Amino acid sequence: MKKNYLFTSESVSEGHPDKVCDRISDMVVDTYLGAEPQSRVACETLTTTNKVVLAGEVRGPEIKKEDLIIKVRDCIKDIGYDQEGFTYKEATKIECHLHSQSSDIAMGVDSSGNKDEGAGDQGIMFGYACNETDVLMPAPIHYSHKILRLMAEDRKSGKLKNIEPDSKSQITIEYKDGKPSNVKSVVISTQHSADVNQSQVRELVKPYIEKSIPKELLNNLSEEEIYINPTGNFVIGGPDGDSGLTGRKIIVDTYGGAAPHGGGAFSGKDPTKVDRSAAYASRYLAKNIVASKIADKCLIQLAYAIGVSKPLSIYVDLFDNDEEKNEHVERLIRKNFDLSPRGIREMLGLNKPIYEKSAAYGHFGRDPGPDGSFSWENVDKKDIFSK
Repeated sequence: MKKNYLFTSESVSEGHPDKVCDRISDMVVDTYLGAEPQSRVACETLTTTNKVVLAGEVRGPEIKKEDLIIKVRDCIKDIGYDQEGFTYKEATKIECHLHSQSSDIAMGVDSSGNKDEGAGDQGIMFGYACNETDVLMPAPIHYSHKILRLMAEDRKSGKLKNIEPDSKSQITIEYKDGKPSNVKSVVISTQHSADVNQSQVRELVKPYIEKSIPKELLNNLSEEEIYINPTGNFVIGGPDGDSGLTGRKIIVDTYGGAAPHGGGAFSGKDPTKVDRSAAYASRYLAKNIVASKIADKCLIQLAYAIGVSKPLSIYVDLFDNDEEKNEHVERLIRKNFDLSPRGIREMLGLNKPIYEKSAAYGHFGRDPGPDGSFSWENVDKKDIFSK
């Protein structure tokens, strides 16, 4: 692998049209899991100018469509949209087309007799961790998320004025000898009110670069390589400016392109779907391996077949050309971790309403919460590997 190179990752804010959809879909998941932990949910959301459409399959308690629509408006309000083309108020029309889960899918997934619960679908899932940041995430995606998260916090508190919910960030970092050395460029595009010009937007946004990125990485960043709203005016944004769909920002959700992605989105899916739960388990394994300090970075792949409980394969890459150590870690995983869908959910406590907060600013590199959220970010199993 190359030792000296440039690498770039991007993030999008909670007000990005696709992230609005992810938030709403995960709200639906949380609503059902909060009422019945064994609920099954697969919810997709579409947003466009003054319209939200929910569709998908559910199995669980009877939840009125009117109640879900109220919760959709609460999501939009919390994100910060009350604009002519998209608002939490009645001007935005909300349709709910959720229906019962297919009996064929349910039959393949459910446990019965001596049959353990099977995976909700076939697929491959990846987990990754590296020691570039204190949360064991790749630096470009971690700092891209942080810029937008801090901007959103100050926007909501009123500290950051004239900045609207829809924004994107992108950071390019120069690596030397395989380690982050310098930030080479930063791009931030943010929706703003009509009351400020581009020069004012630049002055509002620039402080968040310094707040988010370690000083030693910014020493060689020139003013010319800081791009704020490079296309100019950005007043019309959010679903009014561009339609949104659930699951279109899967690389933003994971590792910013620094590691493979299996292809499945997370948001809108209950934890029987291995697209979500096995990706979390893979991250949990990779993070504990790196936290044990036996490797600087780790990639895990798990593969599943619909209706089959155990993973078809487990792949480990510690990036140090030590095949014996890779095989040793794989044996430790097989011995110490139940990676069936049921085993993952019980290990990480996934049958809880914990997903709405994961919909923006990445599913990984977050602080575990007292409610059980981001449990896959704990490093409570690192001793298994350090031994």
